[in-house]
Amino acid sequence: MGTEGICAGRTVIITGAGRGIGRAHALAFAAEGANVVVNDIGTALDGAATSETPAEQVVAEIKANGGQAVANSDDVADWEGARNLIRTAIDTFGGLDVLVNNAGFVRDRMLVNLSEGEWDAVIRVHLKGHFATMRHAAEYWRAESKAGRKVDARVINTSSGAGLQGSVGQSNYGAAKAGIAGLTLTASAEFSRYGVTVNAIAPSARTRMTETVFADMMAKPEDGFDAMAPENISPLVVWLGSPESAGVTGRVFEVEGGKVALAEGWRHGEPADRGAKWEPSELGPVVADLIAKGLPPEPVYGA
Repeated sequence: MGTEGICAGRTVIITGAGRGIGRAHALAFAAEGANVVVNDIGTALDGAATSETPAEQVVAEIKANGGQAVANSDDVADWEGARNLIRTAIDTFGGLDVLVNNAGFVRDRMLVNLSEGEWDAVIRVHLKGHFATMRHAAEYWRAESKAGRKVDARVINTSSGAGLQGSVGQSNYGAAKAGIAGLTLTASAEFSRYGVTVNAIAPSARTRMTETVFADMMAKPEDGFDAMAPENISPLVVWLGSPESAGVTGRVFEVEGGKVALAEGWRHGEPADRGAKWEPSELGPVVADLIAKGLPPEPVYGA
């Protein structure tokens, strides 16, 4: 760790960076020379408060390896907390170049049994937690751009296959992650004028959130390559946070093990155009023909 690497000198915020994929991101960015703001509120898997201080532990690990890092324990879904997180990067390292939105938790339940509180809590931390940090970061980057200072900034959001394809028992989580994919597309168009790219990943890895969902995939293989290790996700995120990725924006990447794929989202299909208002009784064969000509949807996880 130090002054060399593809992110040398860049300042990076990573939310939910105390454990799992976020921790792997923090260590990987630091190894490529970045100054890292390690954000983690220190909650349990379901978002309940704990006395743990995982952010400080990751900071200590980075510093022990010669890197630069600072801990932050703000709640990313709290408006002032998100604002303070952005200020932490600016006040500590003199600016902000990369925002990696990773924080989240799950409260899995079949939709028919899902409570209002379980819905609200998951939507809040994932979707609002992405929006709030992006909003305050964009305000800073816009001001920098208007002041005539060059901005070459990045946002990397975290969606999920649960949001792209659906996942049984995760309607709250899946809806939030689908919203994050949509938020990424809109922000990529709006932020480009300030010199900011916005992309997202949909990772598959062994974390606290996935150990019950993908239990059959969690065992380490005997050949030495742990395809489900969270460290496999970080190289793409580091590259997306680097100056090398300047031409890439508005994209969602699926990442698992050694695989990187570009997710193809909703696209306009070939329409059936009557040139006038349809009668309901006419639409049965029309819809059947559209479905026959279209690509089948990806299967829902767990279906």
